[in-house]
Amino acid sequence: MKVMGIVGWSGSGKTSLLVGLLPIFKGMGFTVSTMKHAHHRFDVDTPGKDSFRHREAGASEVLVVTSSRWVLMHESREEPEPPIETLIERMTPVDLLLIEGFKTHHHPKLEIHRESEGKALLCPEDPEIVAVASDRPLPGLKIPRLDLNDPSAIAGFILAHTGLNRI
Repeated sequence: MKVMGIVGWSGSGKTSLLVGLLPIFKGMGFTVSTMKHAHHRFDVDTPGKDSFRHREAGASEVLVVTSSRWVLMHESREEPEPPIETLIERMTPVDLLLIEGFKTHHHPKLEIHRESEGKALLCPEDPEIVAVASDRPLPGLKIPRLDLNDPSAIAGFILAHTGLNRI
């Protein structure tokens, strides 16, 4: 399974790019999954639901199943967040796993940068960032700069970088 991360500051457009890339890869015949790092306040479960009650009563894991999807919730309680490698191992193998966030973890990453946000580039401090997708030219950049408004070109870069060039 090939892996590519999408990183950047909050509000830079990571999710928008990722959502734009998915139909491109799917249209080329690739199987693709995603992993998203959420804020610690985020929860998929809500008070009053049976699954919430199961977790609150002490269940280590709760599997909720419908005819259209299933979700497995693992209760970490006091455990530290698992390493990204452990999380990737839990994923069903696909051609490409796109990871949103996890900017401090070790995997190849594409940085999303918008000059209008006034935030510094992450790539000078992270050698695992292999390219930057930006809405403006970035003079002096030592890695490839991709046009943030051209998801097809970004998809082509990801395929070339990961070695996924079949179909």
